[in-house]
Amino acid sequence: MSPSAISEVVDHPTISGKPTAYLIDPYHPAAVTRAQELFNLILPNTPECQNWRQAEYLLVRGSRLTAGDIASCDNLRAIGKQGVGTDKIDTAACSARGIKVLNTPGVNSQAVAELVLTLVMAVARQVRSISLRQAAGEAVPKGTCNGILLHKCTIGIVGMGNIGKKVAKIFRGAFDSSIIAFDPYVSEDAWSDIPHKRVKNVDELCQDSDVLTLHVPSTPQTRDLISYRRMQLMKRSAILVNTARAGIVNEQDLCNALNDGLIWGAGLDCHEHEPPTMEKYEQLWTHPNVVSLPHVGAATATTQMETAVAAVERLYEYAKVVE
Repeated sequence: MSPSAISEVVDHPTISGKPTAYLIDPYHPAAVTRAQELFNLILPNTPECQNWRQAEYLLVRGSRLTAGDIASCDNLRAIGKQGVGTDKIDTAACSARGIKVLNTPGVNSQAVAELVLTLVMAVARQVRSISLRQAAGEAVPKGTCNGILLHKCTIGIVGMGNIGKKVAKIFRGAFDSSIIAFDPYVSEDAWSDIPHKRVKNVDELCQDSDVLTLHVPSTPQTRDLISYRRMQLMKRSAILVNTARAGIVNEQDLCNALNDGLIWGAGLDCHEHEPPTMEKYEQLWTHPNVVSLPHVGAATATTQMETAVAAVERLYEYAKVVE
């Protein structure tokens, strides 16, 4: 729904005695309604919203906030961010000013975990390449299709947070999978309710996994975490999945590894260039066992509503404390 449509649905007069928040991105109508209950809400694409740099509280979704933007916001106390990723916000600039950045971790974990399952199955059973052949007019003989069975596969999970845990449970239930995991930042007793093997390094995970899935943030430490060298360690029948952040998988290395037959295929929901285009990714997309999506992990109607409402609620809970 467009910002103007949102305004038409929920444009009510503001009420005094509430903190004022500026909404600078489109939010789900239910979240806008809730925000208007809790805040004097300035809606996007209104004349008043042009003055968002005077805000004490901001609600954002996909807008980029640079260090310069933060510096221009003299009164800013907190930012409510729909979704988990804060890479479009200069969090260092916020931290230096004592500005709180409140995201919504965990709310989208089920949707992303289900997309991991979708990508793995699509790659394993060559759904994209078979569909493209049929769409091009070919009558595809089933003898030319040769997918991978996932029953009792070993799934390696990098990052043992909310999403990784849901992925582990899904694959144990769906495929009776063995789970191996790597995360240097969680306690040794993490996932005590899920049978799994904890490994000490990513190399070991690459060597042993039939499916390798990534659930870590974008940091200098995770940049190019999965490189050509690590893809050389993987099984020739392995599937690599990235629904986390661009840059964790080196894209050129992935193209080279696929062309060299180092791995079976890849399912991608994040790219250095978003949304991904044929101009940028033709080399990658020519490989038949690549399924590529435009960062839609949380793009379900329910998840968009829940994450937007959560952003509003968390910003208000913080505002109550500091007001």
